[in-house]
Amino acid sequence: MSQEKFIEDFLSATDFQKPVVVTMDTVLQELPEWDSLAALGVIVMFDMEYGMVITGEDLQKLSTLGDLYQLLGL
Repeated sequence: MSQEKFIEDFLSATDFQKPVVVTMDTVLQELPEWDSLAALGVIVMFDMEYGMVITGEDLQKLSTLGDLYQLLGL
C-alpha cells in the first residue's frame, strides 16, 4: 500500500472537523483534534481495512504517522 493511500485512509478514519495536512513525519499528539475518538477511528481502520488488531497501548507507543504506517510491515 502506498503512503498516499495510507494517509487518505487515516484522514478518513479520524474524521477531523477542520482539514489538516499530514505527512509521514506528522506527530500524532500535535494534531489539533487527536483524541480518543480519533484513536478509536484508527484502531477500527486497522481492523476493517488491513485486518490487523491494534490497541490504544500500541498507539501510545508511536510518535508519528510514519510509525503507525510501519505497523503494517510493508
